[in-house]
Amino acid sequence: MEAARRRTQNRTNGKASDSTETSAQWGRAWEVDWFSLIGVVGLLCFAPFIVFYFVMACDQYQCSITQPLLDLYGGKTTLFSIWARAPSFSWSAAKIYSVWVGFQVFLYMCVPDVVHKFLPGYVGGVQDGARTPAGLINKYEINGLQCWLITHALWFANAHYFHWFSPTIIFDNWIPLMWCTNILGYAVATFAFIKAYLFPTNPEDCKFTGNIFYNYMMGIEFNPRIGKWFDFKLFFNGRPGIVAWTLINLSYMAKQQELHGHVTNSMILVNVLQAIYVLDFFWNEAWYLKTIDICHDHFGWYLGWGDCVWLPFLYTLQGLYLVYHPVQLSDTHALTVLVLGLVGYYIFRSTNHQKDLFRRTDGSCSIWGRKPTYIECSYRSADGGVHRSKLLTSGFWGVARHFNYTGDLMGSLAYCAACGFGHILPHFYIVYMTILLVHRCVRDEHRCSSKYGKDWKRYTDAVPYRLIPGLF
Repeated sequence: MEAARRRTQNRTNGKASDSTETSAQWGRAWEVDWFSLIGVVGLLCFAPFIVFYFVMACDQYQCSITQPLLDLYGGKTTLFSIWARAPSFSWSAAKIYSVWVGFQVFLYMCVPDVVHKFLPGYVGGVQDGARTPAGLINKYEINGLQCWLITHALWFANAHYFHWFSPTIIFDNWIPLMWCTNILGYAVATFAFIKAYLFPTNPEDCKFTGNIFYNYMMGIEFNPRIGKWFDFKLFFNGRPGIVAWTLINLSYMAKQQELHGHVTNSMILVNVLQAIYVLDFFWNEAWYLKTIDICHDHFGWYLGWGDCVWLPFLYTLQGLYLVYHPVQLSDTHALTVLVLGLVGYYIFRSTNHQKDLFRRTDGSCSIWGRKPTYIECSYRSADGGVHRSKLLTSGFWGVARHFNYTGDLMGSLAYCAACGFGHILPHFYIVYMTILLVHRCVRDEHRCSSKYGKDWKRYTDAVPYRLIPGLF
């Protein structure tokens, strides 16, 4: 595609200036080198066993992630003996997981959202997504909050009245369920891969790198769909894994009560802080359509397997750890964790709210009591159209380019700190999230640079820091 040049009126801090800019093109533009290829193949082969290692460490080694390695090194155990002691795939777990996924598909596809009709401020029902690189705007049925409420209402009704199953059912089948989620994760990634070649939803939004492993991992289709409404990205990003997140924590809480006769304040903190995050996700699901996962990532193993396996098993390690190691925090420690989590959430939500408000009003709003400043820019989609956009430089977005991630990291640190500092395992989350969000910063800015061209350089000059003002 040829680069198109056009004269635009550019704005810096809301003031117009004439200059000739290149309307950049955007979409996935990463090149696959040998180092990247080795990483891709390694993840495809070994990522399930990384997840297994963490869960097995709790099951067999009281959540110590170093003891299995020391036992292997000292000859006290072997990989085969560790594998033999771990629960394997079971048909009862397969039935549980099949019912779970089937129920979430039913809620997603067959129960149109009504919550938005009586909850002030909540945006649900049919909503437009962001413009794709090919210039399309997809429609989505936003009903995640409704799905979460129905699911949890049934969970509590069962726990207190019906008693169809034990509230500890998730914990009791945790490793067998892990193998079920892996089967679905690889199956959906494989289906999406084949579909992109044989019957893509929108061929103009497909991206082929020429490397089969990278295509499989990072995806080819931008928005694979079955029929008009079953969108792979929205469903797998926002249904089986995230709806289950709070149920998994509740199951851990029930197991702690069963084993130890009480629930610790650390377990309550983990449940409350992570429930706030999950509820925020569903309350702002319409806003989520404009985030990097939906707006930029293609659907492949990275999203499909990650949402089925990585998210529910590794994002909930704090609760799993507290089942094996109940921690009763001092009042000061508990209050510090609560404040850190709430302040992190405030920064995360306020930062995202400022951008959403700015977008919805096209800049005709007030941020921190002032008219917002911004940089006006243009970009070119694959259909040849040139579009205008504004990059906010006010409020938290003037502090750092990804200050919402900073708030997210503060919340992540709070989850981990709630578990005390006796083991490394519950602190995996903050290490992982730091790596993930720093990498996401780099990926996002690579795409933005490709999308906005010279306008992006003007933006980074205006807001020089990514996450932490004065440091990074």
